[in-house]
Amino acid sequence: MKILYAIQGTGNGHLTRARDIYPELQKYGEVDILVSGCQADIQLPFPVKYRLKGLSFIFGKHGGVSLWQTIKRLRPLTFFRDLFRIPIKEYDLVVNDFEPVSAWAAKLRGVPCIALSHQSAVIHPDAPKPRSKGWFGRFILKYYAPFKTHYGFHFKRFDDHIFPPVIRKEVQQLQPENGKHYTVYLPAYDDNALIRFLHRFKKVEWQVFSKHNKEAFQFENISIAPIENEAFLQSLAGCSAALLGAGFEGPAEALYLKKKLMVVPMQRQYEQQCNAAAIATLGVPFISSLSAANFKAVHQWIESGTVVDVHFPKETAAIAVHKMIGDFINKTADNFHKPIPGFS
Repeated sequence: MKILYAIQGTGNGHLTRARDIYPELQKYGEVDILVSGCQADIQLPFPVKYRLKGLSFIFGKHGGVSLWQTIKRLRPLTFFRDLFRIPIKEYDLVVNDFEPVSAWAAKLRGVPCIALSHQSAVIHPDAPKPRSKGWFGRFILKYYAPFKTHYGFHFKRFDDHIFPPVIRKEVQQLQPENGKHYTVYLPAYDDNALIRFLHRFKKVEWQVFSKHNKEAFQFENISIAPIENEAFLQSLAGCSAALLGAGFEGPAEALYLKKKLMVVPMQRQYEQQCNAAAIATLGVPFISSLSAANFKAVHQWIESGTVVDVHFPKETAAIAVHKMIGDFINKTADNFHKPIPGFS
């Protein structure tokens, strides 16, 4: 079987998960990788056959998506050119992690496409949702990378096709310690905004990883360093607590390492608002923004010693891929009335 594994390249979560998903997919066939989008800070240790512009949402500097920068960087002609240049008919199956070019190419040209993503779990009817309706955000999640069949990842299982987070092997191998510092990664805020907010909490040693700075520096009790995978993991493993964006992989890794956690969802980003609502059901606090109105909530969180106790299994990638491929093969076999041994 020939598989195209298509990955969203905006942010780090999709590529992080791909490090564990890709080797599992290779057990079932020949796999090519496609990555589209920008704003990722990590690289895949595997060959990428197709690198495309795609459609990216650009992080702002004040807590949300920069609509202007997002619109400015849109290349619709490039998107449609890539849509028809991909040799999508060469593949028996497209496994899609919220990647729009391959999803639309597969839809238009009749190639089976299965979503294997966090986003497909977020829009599930039983998934926690924020109070705000977020009609535009729901529209994006539904039509950005369309699919008919999906297998998703979320903080809780509420469906047979929903799995716990994939905890990458790098994190599984860490030896967590309860140090003195707090680890911070909020890519939608620039350094000035972070310093203005964090420096008020004098008792805390903040280790901030920045998406907006190439040089490390120190300001009072706050250290700022460029985001780098190994340094971030060591900081997270050794921290007392973590203040993170309401993405998916980062908070999941902090919970796996038994760290006290607070999240800050990006403004105008419906998926992160959903993540905040979901993680709150576990007992993890969140604040809406780095504003003065939230000083008290952060102070209470700092003073609290509460760590949410959850268990995320180590084998999620293997289990999810086996279920997905098994269902696909059996469904295909059903069309020819031939059961496939080993899959049920």
